Amino acid sequence: MNSNNETQKIVVDAGRDEYITNIITSVYMSLKEKGYNPVSQMVGYILSGDPTYITSHNNARALIRKVERDELLEVLVKKFVAE
Repeated sequence: MNSNNETQKIVVDAGRDEYITNIITSVYMSLKEKGYNPVSQMVGYILSGDPTYITSHNNARALIRKVERDELLEVLVKKFVAE
């Protein structure tokens, strides 16, 4: 914890953004194929860390667990702000 009240920086390797984007897209499509609301399911996973929000269809659950939740969130925010 930073004791002098300075803002903490989170550093994510920029080269991982495309890798993470591909994982997000793949998981999204797997959830959609199974009839789930992909946005709601992914939000549930990001907020709780509970992998059961993600289907095991197409190995999506194992795939999304390869990435830290803060990295998922960072890429999603970057994409939102860029548009």
